[in-house]
Amino acid sequence: MLQSLKTRWSRRELFRRSALLTLPAMFRGATAEAGAVSAAPEADGLRVGQDIYQSIGVRPLINARGTFTIISGSRMLPEVRAAMDAAAQHHVHIDELMTAIGARLAELTKAEWGMVSSGCSAALTHATAACVAGGNPDLHVRIPHLDGFARDEVIIPTHSRNVYDAAVRAVGVRIVEVSTAEELEAAFGPRTAMIYIFAGPQADKGPLSTQTIARMANQRRVPVLVDAAAEVLTVPNVHLQNGATLVAYSGGKCIRGPQTAGLLLGRKDLVQAAWVHSAPHHGFGRSMKVGKEEAVAMLMAVEMWMKRDHKAEWTRWLSWLDTIAKQVSTVDGVTTSVTETTELSNRTPSLVIQWDPKRRGITGAAIARLLLEGEPRIATPGGRDRDGQSSISITPYMMAAGEEKVVAERLHAILSNPPKQDAPARTAAPAADLTGQWDVRIEYAANTSSHALHVKQVGNRLEGTHQGDFVSRDLGGTIDGNRVQMNSSVTERHGDALSFRFNGTVATDTMSGTLDMGEYLTAKWTAKRHDYRRG
Repeated sequence: MLQSLKTRWSRRELFRRSALLTLPAMFRGATAEAGAVSAAPEADGLRVGQDIYQSIGVRPLINARGTFTIISGSRMLPEVRAAMDAAAQHHVHIDELMTAIGARLAELTKAEWGMVSSGCSAALTHATAACVAGGNPDLHVRIPHLDGFARDEVIIPTHSRNVYDAAVRAVGVRIVEVSTAEELEAAFGPRTAMIYIFAGPQADKGPLSTQTIARMANQRRVPVLVDAAAEVLTVPNVHLQNGATLVAYSGGKCIRGPQTAGLLLGRKDLVQAAWVHSAPHHGFGRSMKVGKEEAVAMLMAVEMWMKRDHKAEWTRWLSWLDTIAKQVSTVDGVTTSVTETTELSNRTPSLVIQWDPKRRGITGAAIARLLLEGEPRIATPGGRDRDGQSSISITPYMMAAGEEKVVAERLHAILSNPPKQDAPARTAAPAADLTGQWDVRIEYAANTSSHALHVKQVGNRLEGTHQGDFVSRDLGGTIDGNRVQMNSSVTERHGDALSFRFNGTVATDTMSGTLDMGEYLTAKWTAKRHDYRRG
């Protein structure tokens, strides 16, 4: 029987739990390891149909993970696909189209005005430009060089610093970070263009809640932009009701519009100014073009959002999780529970399947990998192994009808008869002592960089620091014979996380191998022991 729990997962927490930065490496491993199924491209190239991806050698997957861009977000609704196809059959004037769409979005959402952008990130950028330049073309063509601009500062509360605020910084603004109401009070000035808030639990309460910030900002006529990318669309809009001026959404997540579309809603003059800073108008925003097809399809997605039976969808998702839970629960020692989030962001139930890894002979991480490597390929939020218990989660809201049976069968098969694990090889004595400084050359896709590793070796264990282009981070790893593996990671102040994994071999005073950079793919690296005689 399923145990229903209430939980609060923020967009930031879901990002962390899903280990997004390591997923590309996991995908690469799935195609590289022996035994993995690969899709051989057809001789006649791309073929439209159910096997469109297989025809060019790409393996599609069942999305039991969520609306992550790296696995292509959501699936467009049939009505959205039909609208996109119909829009592609005619020519229109894009400014006229956006005026009509803006008015219709206002009717549907009860906001003053609306705009379709090329994703939520673009909506954030255009909104920032609107607050900085106000639609003035004299200023617009100079972005991101803001010398001479009257307003060039954006305030961001510490709880809202994140990887996505790069879209705000792209305009060239100076970020003023604040942690308290007193700091916010002091940060306001004649150069303040906007306040950016990352929607989530931290912005719902506390001394710097959206309501508190908006109240202080509105007294000074400073716009407030809320990034609600992964949230459900509320009507009337909860953030605008809380005093925000503008709110941005992803189109390709729970709204199920095009993956390349987003929404900007809010104060009419600023949304219209944001459109001035968007393509097809020239200037810095030209690269963020949204076509007539995406624009009309996004409008249709909002139209459908108002018509969809969200309660029935939730019930259907729970029934899928129940199907999976009933089948896996027949395996001795396996238990299940369901969590039902009350958050606006990534609002979906989730199934947690738990077991004793010693009893079942397999870990959560291993099952997640097997699901991703197998056929059909299944992406999940990942496995967890902690305190003697293993688990794996299933998120249903991007699955299609019938896929729950496939997921249930695969999980049952693996849990009931896990593949035999090779006994771990004995660690070999180190082939060299790596203690000291190593000068590293990294060959990226189109340039090179010089880093330094400061290593201390104790037996087979390695520790120290990794000096990158700008910052230093802790280093840890192992040496097994002549095989070396070292890891480092750092989270920048604005939230960007850089993860480096050096894999290679050592030969006395040199090392070389492959560098895995997570979402930033791979590079080659070589290292030489530092010659102190040369300085």
